[in-house]
Amino acid sequence: MIPTRNIGKIVLAGFAVGALLSLPQVSLASPRTNGAFVAMEDEKSPAAAVQEKLNKKQFQNVKVTVDNGIATLSGTVDLYEYKEDADKRAHKVKGIAGVRNEIQVAGTSVSDEQLKQKLLEKLQYDRVGYGNAFNAISLDVHGGVVTLGGHARTPVDKDSALSLVSMYPGVKDVQDEIEVDPVSIMDDGIRMQVARAVYGYPTLQKYAIDPAKPIRISVQSGNVELYGVVDSKADSDVAYLRANQVPGVFSVKNHLQVANQGDEKK
Repeated sequence: MIPTRNIGKIVLAGFAVGALLSLPQVSLASPRTNGAFVAMEDEKSPAAAVQEKLNKKQFQNVKVTVDNGIATLSGTVDLYEYKEDADKRAHKVKGIAGVRNEIQVAGTSVSDEQLKQKLLEKLQYDRVGYGNAFNAISLDVHGGVVTLGGHARTPVDKDSALSLVSMYPGVKDVQDEIEVDPVSIMDDGIRMQVARAVYGYPTLQKYAIDPAKPIRISVQSGNVELYGVVDSKADSDVAYLRANQVPGVFSVKNHLQVANQGDEKK
């Protein structure tokens, strides 16, 4: 027989158990369910993740599709620089194994001749104060596609030229054929000695006045190449002879052009 004083406790305990059992099961499981729901919301498709990376004004006309980890970018941008930037941003997205860049560069329309002239002017003054005379970067334009070639003294000089061209309105694509001169203490010494020999000659000192129009000196493993435009064949010949007289120089190729004439090569 149960004592009277315990009957109240049993009734209360039974009431508490009954109340717990009567609660909806979903309430007990809600923390796990909510967590899974939040995780699902946080996961984005690769295409959505790439599109989020391109959530900038310059990419407003760019579309993204992803198939088997390959992102295809299409649409238009105003500058070639933006096309390159979109490509880099897409490559950084988790789950993207490759990028097919089909973006077209719209924006300003410029004739090839005008574009070439403007870019040449820009390149002539690029890196002035950082050994500009030791860069001999060539440029050609066909259908808005710019091809950069020739020699750069350092990777920084090369990247600077590529960046400058990429940002210019009217450029549709950029082909990089620039060669970076080898890193060499011996070549560095030869560069300076050739510069002194050439610019130290009285009739050639004028080419040191305008930093955009120097006699450009490129050196690869002791082999010297001269580029630029001079006023006369006599200046071209003197520069060639002066460079040849520098100790340690193995050979000299003279690519100097005489103003209003063709390419002089020796």
